[in-house]
Amino acid sequence: MSGIVPAPIARQPWRMLFPLFVLIAFGALVLYSAAAGDWEPYASSHVLRFAIFLVMAFVLARFTRELAMFFAFPIYAIILVMLVGVEAIGFVGGGSQRWLDLGFIQLQPSELMKPAIVLVLARFYATLPVGMIPTWRSLIPAGGLILAPVALVLLQPDLGTSLAILFGGAVVMFAAGLPLRWFVGAGLAGALLAPVAFFVGLQPYQQKRVFTFLDPESDPLGDGYHITQSKIAIGSGGFSGKGFNEGSQSHLHYLPEPHTDFIFATMAEEWGFLGGLVVIGSFALIFAWGLSVARASEDRFGKLVALGMTATIFFYVAINLMMVMGLAPVVGIPLPFMSHGGSSMLTNMICIGSLMMVDRWNRKAPRSGLIR
Repeated sequence: MSGIVPAPIARQPWRMLFPLFVLIAFGALVLYSAAAGDWEPYASSHVLRFAIFLVMAFVLARFTRELAMFFAFPIYAIILVMLVGVEAIGFVGGGSQRWLDLGFIQLQPSELMKPAIVLVLARFYATLPVGMIPTWRSLIPAGGLILAPVALVLLQPDLGTSLAILFGGAVVMFAAGLPLRWFVGAGLAGALLAPVAFFVGLQPYQQKRVFTFLDPESDPLGDGYHITQSKIAIGSGGFSGKGFNEGSQSHLHYLPEPHTDFIFATMAEEWGFLGGLVVIGSFALIFAWGLSVARASEDRFGKLVALGMTATIFFYVAINLMMVMGLAPVVGIPLPFMSHGGSSMLTNMICIGSLMMVDRWNRKAPRSGLIR
């Protein structure tokens, strides 16, 4: 077989690439349908962005371990400055100030911070002596690295992205070996402070989203409209769906944001339970591959990068699916590789490229059986 298939093609991570291509192609079909049977404006740009960012991922996969570690802190610092720039000169869209207009692209720096926080924390813990990890000297600097961007993102305001940054950072800290009691204590403290954070820290529209999540039927034509219509679309799909390009909820504009946040509901109406299995199964294969890359890594930096990047994609998927099914408040997180959106696609392809990078290190590394 190796003589038939060229080596550069054979050694690619097809365990991940095949389900990724399935998600991209399936997403393009759903976006075609969401535009009422037209490749413009969603499906064509979706495929084009993926092609560009896939090339970027392959370039990223060529980075050496030393180069990745060298750039970790500078990348973090640049994105942090960009977040400050959002507060100063960013433009407002949808009621939030989240984007920088660079002329050739409208960039959302908070999205880039999701993989950046994983990279910088992996760099921090990879060079920290093992004996210092259970001490406060491993917690306070890492906490500062996480809280600085979280505070800036909350000012935009963007609760969903700030939670994603926190989640990715927490996964890296846990995998690095910080004591479990610290995470339990943080969870208990969070539970105690949740009422204060709800009434003091959240914006009125964010509070409404929580109340709507708890009782969407109380205002089905107002604040509960998004969740109600999403449930109707998913439920009406049944086992095999209404058929390609036959989704009435999206075509008649009952379903809000059918091409971004609620694309899974758009898909489920037309492709049903079977389509949902394809989507969830494809993501499961990607997550399984990401975890296998982390397990195969014999150095701390690669292991933490792989776990953190896999967790970042997982957060997107889990929150989006829970949101469209009414199991979580609506927080505006798109579904990776299917939703229309440049910043989201860029972030998730950076995660994929980083995983390919660690996978390449693993294949080149001598098998010593020890974690360095």
